[in-house]
Amino acid sequence: MAASLLDIPCVTITGEHKKLGDFPGKAVLVVNTASQCGFTPQYAGLEQLWQRYRDRGLMVLGFPCNQFGKQEPGEARDIAQFCQRNFGVSFALFRKVEVNGPGTHPLFAELKQRAPGILGSQKIKWNFTKFLLDPVSGQVVRYAPTTKPQALEADIERLLSR
Repeated sequence: MAASLLDIPCVTITGEHKKLGDFPGKAVLVVNTASQCGFTPQYAGLEQLWQRYRDRGLMVLGFPCNQFGKQEPGEARDIAQFCQRNFGVSFALFRKVEVNGPGTHPLFAELKQRAPGILGSQKIKWNFTKFLLDPVSGQVVRYAPTTKPQALEADIERLLSR
């Protein structure tokens, strides 16, 4: 994956400064999340992917976002507790970010550029938009919020089987 994507600084939900390069793997799934969204039950599917594929090289990274219907109003601690208590989330969570507009986090700016949406749109339309990254080639595939995590398994298998 291009050094610029691997070197983008991020802050975990517990305040640690990390970059994607700190999460070595054969596949990285980045998702903008929210705790009060109709798609929130996808946390369970994301956790299942993490549990099933982590030993083979999948990293799942959740980035809470409050830009869509104000569906992630909580503070970092509240978000972490909600995710653990309700969905058993053990994959990496990060501090809240913006994914659109002038405050767009650099990671999401780069992801949107590499994998634009329908008709080349640079916007993320809603919570639980997913980006699957190939750390070797730098290729990024975007999935709609309505795409359930289990639907990514074939693409994850392809990356992990190399």
